[in-house]
Amino acid sequence: MKHARSQQRYGLLPLTLLCLLALVASACGKKVTGATQAGTPTGTASAGSGSEAMPGVAGSIIKVGDLHSLSGTMAISEVAVKNAELLAIDEVNAAGGVLGKQLQVVTQDGASDWPTFAEKAKQLITVDKVATVFGGWTSASRKAMLPVFEQYKGLLWYPVQYEGLESSPDIYYTGATTNQQIIPALDYLKSQGKTKLFLVGSDYVFPRTANKEIKAYAAANGMTIVDEQYTPLGSTEFGTLVNKITADKPDAVFNTLNGDSNVAFFKQLKGAGITPQQMPVLSVSIAEQEVAGIGIQNIVGQLVAWNYYQTTNTPENAKFVTAYKAKYGANQTVDDPMEAGYTAVHLWAMAANKAGTTDVAAVRSAAAGLTYAAPEGTVTIDGATQHLYKTARIGVIQPDGLIKEVSSSPQPIKPDPYLKSYSWWKG
Repeated sequence: MKHARSQQRYGLLPLTLLCLLALVASACGKKVTGATQAGTPTGTASAGSGSEAMPGVAGSIIKVGDLHSLSGTMAISEVAVKNAELLAIDEVNAAGGVLGKQLQVVTQDGASDWPTFAEKAKQLITVDKVATVFGGWTSASRKAMLPVFEQYKGLLWYPVQYEGLESSPDIYYTGATTNQQIIPALDYLKSQGKTKLFLVGSDYVFPRTANKEIKAYAAANGMTIVDEQYTPLGSTEFGTLVNKITADKPDAVFNTLNGDSNVAFFKQLKGAGITPQQMPVLSVSIAEQEVAGIGIQNIVGQLVAWNYYQTTNTPENAKFVTAYKAKYGANQTVDDPMEAGYTAVHLWAMAANKAGTTDVAAVRSAAAGLTYAAPEGTVTIDGATQHLYKTARIGVIQPDGLIKEVSSSPQPIKPDPYLKSYSWWKG
């Protein structure tokens, strides 16, 4: 009996030793896997649906999000931005992808509705688990998405000029901020002797904040604001507004209308007999794409302020325009927000490849100071604000629907989203 018990006791030893060895091997295996991921973060099978260390990675692909208004009043502007971003993604993939993986796009429609932008942004980050998102146009859409990206630690590349007074660790702003578009536009009007301004805009955050900045500039520069009027986004009735402009007799109109409201505004302005020679309108949200929708005959000769035009003379722009027309049609035009969206894709790809991972914090670190030869000219990411150094350009809309540059800054302007370098701005 004693002998039998001894056999049972000693018979358990091999099984016990095997269990201990298995535990040690398992622990060692975890350490080795972790070291491999940290040392060569190019994704593993275990990251198939996107991991915290490598968001977006799914085997041999990396998922990225694209979120624009494909329907509603803002579709007139945003569909083309999406198309330019898809072109850039094609180019990145053709050049070998990111971290040796091909980019796969998950597209969502913000539907010109700000809560929808927030909802779709959350879906892209938490359900689709994309590595980054390219999207937005209006400041209302961006501000709706901002808390979502900050809460879920996502990364948004926002491609449109805006009113400034914002920065977020989870957003890169590849369009102009105030000192790279609105202030140069005001400088130009002042240089042309246009000191009495009528302000017209859509009724949401960008126009109202931009006009607050314009009024502060005007007060410090001997200019007068004769009136300030807002209409709902998507509004098409401008008869009363045009009558006010006629009665006030400003030297120029500063226009921050967005979307297809511009179609009705310029048609009714022309119908009232107001010409660019008599009373120019300077717009900051109308580019080549919108010109076609408004009708060239309704807007030819009017002023715009951007950082890029289809006619911008750089070798990179020639390639961009050719590639876009080859993909979408010879009659297509390109514009500033499209170029900024295209540039955003290339900048993110460069930063992720430099970082060796899609991890947001690592990409952010790698992006600081990154320089890219964009179609608009050389741009540089300012690490402190996550905005770009950009050249300001004033243009005039031509009879062929393109825009001729008539003035530009001598070099790319350092972004100053909070206008800290302007004594007239009190915040």
